[in-house]
Amino acid sequence: MSLYLGVEDFERLVVDELDRLPDDMVAGLDNVVFVVEDRPEDGSLDLLGLYDGWALTERDRYGVGELPDSIIVYREPHLAACGDMDELRDEVHTTLVHEIAHFYGIDDERLHELGWA
Repeated sequence: MSLYLGVEDFERLVVDELDRLPDDMVAGLDNVVFVVEDRPEDGSLDLLGLYDGWALTERDRYGVGELPDSIIVYREPHLAACGDMDELRDEVHTTLVHEIAHFYGIDDERLHELGWA
């Protein structure tokens, strides 16, 4: 049986976990919005989050007036992967760190080495 949490409660949990991240991790986020969606476009439950934008290391290609980059946290895959609220909080925290790391130009291989993937 998977965990259930409505959209508003899940969004509140994501905001709470964002507030718990170290200031120096979030202070450098420039022109980035956080979005909660139910599932990825393909409808799968395999993807927990997505960074959609230009990494800080590639921002030389970034122009004035660009739409904000986005970090998407997918609600249903998180709920399907977690058995209780503590596990859900931990997984949302890990997803946020993982996607924020992509903003800073850290790839999946390095995140695996660091234990964040």
